[in-house]
Amino acid sequence: MKRSLLVENRHSTQRQATLKQIGQIGPFIEGCLCSFKRPGCAEPGWHLTFKKKGRTTTVYVPMELAPEIKQWTQNYRQLKKLIRQVTRHSLALIRGHSANRRAASRNQP
Repeated sequence: MKRSLLVENRHSTQRQATLKQIGQIGPFIEGCLCSFKRPGCAEPGWHLTFKKKGRTTTVYVPMELAPEIKQWTQNYRQLKKLIRQVTRHSLALIRGHSANRRAASRNQP
């Protein structure tokens, strides 16, 4: 296995912890679960709305699947949040590595 050149620090530790959280997220789906008024019915119907090739697409969701699909959309939002955290820590590691190399080159005789 290739050894990483990155130094162990708080960013690498937090990135690893966030990657573990990503692995624990269950099924997910991109989109928004939206209710709509069904004619002649007291209970609302459900649509899953998402973008496909720049256009809004809507899929009917049966009422019995709505709670599960709602959880999937929440998982997707959580996944996006965790991906942003991993990206932030990865960028900090890159910046820190560059700064350490510059500092090391200045300290050489």
